[in-house]
Amino acid sequence: MGKTQSIERVVFVDYIRVIACLLVMLVHASENFYGADSSGLAGPVSMLANESNRFWVSLYDGFMGRISVPLFMIVSAFLLVPLKPGMTMGQFYRRRFMRILPPFIIFLIAYSLLPLAWGGLTWEQSLDYLKNLVFNFPMIAGHLWFMYPLISLYIIIPVVSPWLERASARDERIFLGFFVASTFMPWLRTYVTPELWGECFWNRFGMMWYCSGYLGYLVLAHYVRFHINWDRAKRLRIGALCFLIGAAFSGWSFWWKGEPGVVMSTPLLEWSWEFCTPNVLLASFGAFLLFSCIDKPTAPRWITELSRLSFGMYLMHMFFLQPIAGAIVAGNPASPLLPVWLAVPCIALATFVCCVIATKLLSLLPGSKYTVGY
Repeated sequence: MGKTQSIERVVFVDYIRVIACLLVMLVHASENFYGADSSGLAGPVSMLANESNRFWVSLYDGFMGRISVPLFMIVSAFLLVPLKPGMTMGQFYRRRFMRILPPFIIFLIAYSLLPLAWGGLTWEQSLDYLKNLVFNFPMIAGHLWFMYPLISLYIIIPVVSPWLERASARDERIFLGFFVASTFMPWLRTYVTPELWGECFWNRFGMMWYCSGYLGYLVLAHYVRFHINWDRAKRLRIGALCFLIGAAFSGWSFWWKGEPGVVMSTPLLEWSWEFCTPNVLLASFGAFLLFSCIDKPTAPRWITELSRLSFGMYLMHMFFLQPIAGAIVAGNPASPLLPVWLAVPCIALATFVCCVIATKLLSLLPGSKYTVGY
């Protein structure tokens, strides 16, 4: 994948968007089988009902689903960095933010108001959410947390783009080395000390602050695009190995910590599920390499269409997932209407189909770019 590769329509990226969107729904479907929150989703505390839930959540959410958010981050950077020649910072911000902010704001308001129609919110809760929208997402739409680091990534892209244009492969590897080191910090905070390398109550900007987080995925995307020129066979081998090792660790980490019948802190149960941990980074890198082996000149029309719909599907999917999950779980995660191994993918797939239909219908309306980003 050298510098001559066109990014006008990168076929494997369309596949990534579709699969990553489905995996997000798989993650949230899985939460219904360990979250102790009344909504069915993972809140501050969790409880696994039995060994079956422990295993299947580890598989679906840990082994399969953890790569979803990093893949979206890598794809964004892969397509946007470096900036096109002659593009200014203002032009980049105007183009990117006009694409994501109007739909984001509309759905922030929708999640704060629409549940009133079916009793999902009280007027007091709704008004409280509306008053705080300028500061954060409503808790009823926890998945919208992703939009804030995505916006942050867009803000930093014009800043780091000139460096990436000049940087050698070795320069980028040095930075990525610091990023990899930073991914161990969640483990150190959990098992060694909650404050690291200069962090204290009067300073949250520790030593690794400026080379940690999703910025590392941005640099990784650029490095893969411009400096990894492996043939397809090598990308398949290394990609499969990295994905299997990282994903297996993610799944095992949840299974190891989980204890059926015991209410426990969700961060402790998900101790290795943060998106900037070594295992998730390794699995995401491997998965991206595997997807890059798709070397077809064009994707099937339905893949391209689903890729274009994926942003709107992500924004709205909680409107569908919660009632679908509620019907299948039927208030009893220990014994849902379907076996857990089948219930989780059925919830995710049913949600996916509903989102496809709804987003496609909305995309046919005038001004759809402001509602679903189509």
